Amino acid sequence: MEYDITLIGNYTKDKIVTPTETKYVDGGGFNYGAHAAIALGAKTAAITRLKENDKHVVDNLVSAGVDAFPTYTKNSTHMELIYPTDDFDDRVLVMPKSAGSFTSDQFKNIKSKVFLVNASIRDEFKVETLVDLKKKGSLIGIDLQGFIRTIDKNNILINSNWKEKEEALGLTHYLKADGVEAEFLTGESDLISAAKILKSYGPKEVIITHKDGVLVYDGENIYQEPFILDKIIGRSGRGDTCGASYVYKRLTLNPKNSIKWAAAATSLKMESDTPLKNTMHEIENRVSKYK
Repeated sequence: MEYDITLIGNYTKDKIVTPTETKYVDGGGFNYGAHAAIALGAKTAAITRLKENDKHVVDNLVSAGVDAFPTYTKNSTHMELIYPTDDFDDRVLVMPKSAGSFTSDQFKNIKSKVFLVNASIRDEFKVETLVDLKKKGSLIGIDLQGFIRTIDKNNILINSNWKEKEEALGLTHYLKADGVEAEFLTGESDLISAAKILKSYGPKEVIITHKDGVLVYDGENIYQEPFILDKIIGRSGRGDTCGASYVYKRLTLNPKNSIKWAAAATSLKMESDTPLKNTMHEIENRVSKYK
């Protein structure tokens, strides 16, 4: 079987702390992305690393229709996401445990039109592994967070200088970032300016999420759509849902229409603290709100 999209990333046991509550959820960019892709009708695979005690995450994906390829490790990745204010772009991330780095043999036998790498930190998916992935001839998408984030001595995730930026982005078709990450790498707070600089580093298309919506730059045109939602319950997984939705829809649609599907799917996801579990009918209804 050839998959439409294959998500790669470590599962994360997330502790989410806001001014009003503390809650525990199953995280990981691959997890949010795979649920979004399967909800949109994609033939979806997920490659992950986690402790066998957390196998329920794999079981949930399989129940949803995703083909999962887990590697069981000594630890699952643990992540604490601290939101000190009501601004959901302002957060502190702490990672006391990691499930380790991916190896090329974990995707060796998988055929996919698109591979989307949703790493949590730089060492999780090394550039030499990205080179091996590129040899498969598929389109590659990466989430910028997994390549600029490192861990300081207190296990706090920080953005740090990325020496292999142009080598990695030269291998990349889709680059997904949020506004904070885009500004860090480019020095530009203006999203359009940041997108154009990111594009100059090598990717074919740039996707930037921010608190109000999503922006796409394909080298010729800028496309922007807002999130249309009744309430925000789940900020975590916003970009993962948006990135996976966009790159899957781009297999059959142009950027102008793909971004509408991505914005709609992400809006629905943010109304819950779980991955996207809405029906196609519900997603289509939300898409219809976009002109």
